[in-house]
Amino acid sequence: MKNIAIIGSGTMGNGIAHVFAQKGFKVNLIDISQEALEKGLATISKNLDRMIAKEKINEMDKTNALANISTFTILKEGVSNVDLAIEAATENVELKLSIFKELDSFCKPETILATNTSSISITQIAAVTNRPSKVIGMHFMNPVPIMKLVEVIRGYSTSDETTSKIMELSAKLGKIPTEVNDYPGFVANRILMPMINEAIETLHHGVAGVKEIDTVMRLGMAHPMGPLQLADFIGLDVCLSILNVMHEGFKNPKYAASPLLANMVMAGKLGVKSGEGFYDYSNNKKAETVSQQFSK
Repeated sequence: MKNIAIIGSGTMGNGIAHVFAQKGFKVNLIDISQEALEKGLATISKNLDRMIAKEKINEMDKTNALANISTFTILKEGVSNVDLAIEAATENVELKLSIFKELDSFCKPETILATNTSSISITQIAAVTNRPSKVIGMHFMNPVPIMKLVEVIRGYSTSDETTSKIMELSAKLGKIPTEVNDYPGFVANRILMPMINEAIETLHHGVAGVKEIDTVMRLGMAHPMGPLQLADFIGLDVCLSILNVMHEGFKNPKYAASPLLANMVMAGKLGVKSGEGFYDYSNNKKAETVSQQFSK
């Protein structure tokens, strides 16, 4: 597999495109607007510059990587001749199902269709296609160029051949692929999101403040960042979406999202992407910013 399509040029999509392009794959980066694509390319260029500054790559490596990326605003044109299409759109079930119906129609019969979903059923996604054996999950971690893990998720009908190809491909990217089965949240988010949710509930009930909760988890549990800072980094809207998928999938109240999380999302406090979540990211600040109106 040398020709790869990435659907979505946001945080995850441009990160996935970056990794493939840097490893010499031909990448078709697809989004609904040229503006979104230009923003994605600018992020890739900026991240490559950071690698140059750290002497991990040189200017020629950057030039070659960017030359490997072509952009498209029409899905059919971007996926018609690829060996693998990876969907990296918003974590919304209906949107992903719609994209996969189109991918199934536009891609070659032998093309593998992958989704970067962090929680939605691979089996459900595969069911809207005529090639369920060739549908699989590739859950990259953010930031994609740095994080080593790829959760490779098998749907009910995903074939051994498809799984083997994606495991091998992930390894060629310098990642560590880990095969898991298709249950809500898979492994990473089934464990991570309840922890983040409990940290939010701990704040909501006034047990401790933002900084104090994160300090306990960083210093006491050896986490590289606290759960509230991590939630900001992931996006509070994404955390809420994942928790809702797991709550619906398992029918278990332990996955019910904290009211504080739901209120913050409704208020537009989404974390880094909005400039404010549990911390304030305007003017490069990282101060506590949770409004008292959200707390008990």
